[in-house]
Amino acid sequence: MPNNKIAKRLMRQNWEDWIFDALNYTLLSLALLIVIYPLAYVVSASFSSYSAVASGRVVLWPVEPGFLAYDAVFRNPLIMIGYRNSLLYTLAGTALNVVMAMLAGFPLSRRELFGKRFINLFFVFTMFFSGGLIPYFLLVKDTLKLYDTPYAIILPTMMSVWYVLLTRTYIQSSIPEELIESAELDGCSVFGILLRIIVPLSKPIMAVISLYCAVAIWSSYFEAFIFIRSQRYMTLQVILRDLLILANLGQDMLMDAKSMAQRMALKNLLKYAIIVVSSAPLLIMYPFIQRHFVKGIMIGSLKG
Repeated sequence: MPNNKIAKRLMRQNWEDWIFDALNYTLLSLALLIVIYPLAYVVSASFSSYSAVASGRVVLWPVEPGFLAYDAVFRNPLIMIGYRNSLLYTLAGTALNVVMAMLAGFPLSRRELFGKRFINLFFVFTMFFSGGLIPYFLLVKDTLKLYDTPYAIILPTMMSVWYVLLTRTYIQSSIPEELIESAELDGCSVFGILLRIIVPLSKPIMAVISLYCAVAIWSSYFEAFIFIRSQRYMTLQVILRDLLILANLGQDMLMDAKSMAQRMALKNLLKYAIIVVSSAPLLIMYPFIQRHFVKGIMIGSLKG
């Protein structure tokens, strides 16, 4: 009898687990469809003809596939200028943010740092209070003399307090204190500990910061919109904003359109191509960094 009771209890638990897994997978599948269908529709519409998009015939797969929209987008020379500038700003800004986060996060993780509490409060204070847009603009334009230069986008945002706090927490929770103490006993300098111990063991959090920062810089248009006036320094997002929102389409982009209706249909088609063009670099980069991203996010909570 006891064995029969145990078997029934296990069977009931297995049925409960099966029902839970079925509901869980069903809800996750629905969420996946809700998220992935708009992306698939945008990609399919960008490869379809403008008449198919205007008539609503595109559902999932491209209709009358072609490269008309991408040909029109890349024929605009400003697109390639924006791509080049955004890529350079993203690479430079991400590298500087990672370096500054490591340089600031490592000292803040040390217990023997003099005035550590005050410095932490000073850093956190800047996350909640700022001077506002006008003082920020005057600082960049008149004090730093960076107006209408690429440095206006890179230097003012070269360090984020949030990235510093992430780095500090990761070092405190993931790198053994005994490892640092043994290096100090062996005569290793502070910079030696940072370069030989902290940096090699902090690759997961560096990957997380790189991903966050790259997405933020690539998607941002505010700094370029405020501080840049020359087209040669303009970012891709500002150029796409002009094309997408302001409908600033050059005549060379519409040279194949023969009527106003066709032009309007082509403008709608270009919107889908512009979305794909602006999102493609991040979508390509994310799978290569996803493993470090997940590890960097979870390891602090597991060892905290």
